[in-house]
Amino acid sequence: MYLQKRNRILRSCASIRSLVAETTLTSNDFIVPLFIDEGENVKTEIASMPGYYRNSLDVTIREVKELWSMGLKSVLLFVKAKDETKDNTGKEAWNKNGLMQRSIKAIKDSLPEMLVMTDVALDPYSSYGHDGIVKDGEILNDETVEALVKMSISHAEAGADFVAPSDMMDGRIGAIRKGLEENNFTKVGIMSYSAKYASCFYGPFRDALDSAPGFGDKKTYQMNYANRIEAIKEAQQDVEEGADIVMVKPALAYLDIIREVKNSVHVPVSAYNISGEYAMIKAAAKMGWIDENKAILETLTAIKRAGADLIATYFAKDAVGLLNK
Repeated sequence: MYLQKRNRILRSCASIRSLVAETTLTSNDFIVPLFIDEGENVKTEIASMPGYYRNSLDVTIREVKELWSMGLKSVLLFVKAKDETKDNTGKEAWNKNGLMQRSIKAIKDSLPEMLVMTDVALDPYSSYGHDGIVKDGEILNDETVEALVKMSISHAEAGADFVAPSDMMDGRIGAIRKGLEENNFTKVGIMSYSAKYASCFYGPFRDALDSAPGFGDKKTYQMNYANRIEAIKEAQQDVEEGADIVMVKPALAYLDIIREVKNSVHVPVSAYNISGEYAMIKAAAKMGWIDENKAILETLTAIKRAGADLIATYFAKDAVGLLNK
């Protein structure tokens, strides 16, 4: 049989497959989410995220040093606020002695080279569990943005390299950029959750921080998962307002959105491989239905192939270990 072109030649062995691979993963691709709690020597496994933990700050510092030794250079911080600090103003979010602010300082003091990104949203601090200030059952936009600016400035004062607004309020990127500039934090970047969808896959994350909404849902500010063009509009607007990096969240069910956003902006695009996506792989692997290690690498490669320059993932340590084998 004569064929002018045999495509299988480039798949014939591992050496040629790796040589011509269009997408490759390295430790430089990953942002590591960290959950931080009060106390000392606390390491609490999150029930719906097997193998992932909410740690006290002293344990977190040890974890950060291990991450750095593995070649992981960026962390994204989330903190669990005590119930007694929660209210409808979110004022604990900009407490100079709050857990987030202490965590930023401690990490930068112990490992200045580590890139520290911080979650900016009110839900961990809200008595309602919503990302904004509530009045008569409505999540207020402009009042929430004012609070987010205070929160961002407090993170910058503590030493954050990037603030990462995850709230989806209108106009918050421009307001945060203005606040940072006016307070001389001209080197602090903004990684905006530009296309954050109202997804069912956030459940385990909300378990980790006890931040589930106390009433209703988040569909008046997070995006409708049926929409594509809206994501492009949101990302472009955030870039115009001053975002340095834009994010699509979740990742796996939104690979088309990652590609659309990548094709429409000229800043790095990040994607969040979220808790539900992590939990599904863990659960299927536990049942013996899939090979966990292969699923991790295939999933992360797909997210990067779709166009993500950066991937926030709970599999970062596992992936680096597999890539270094």
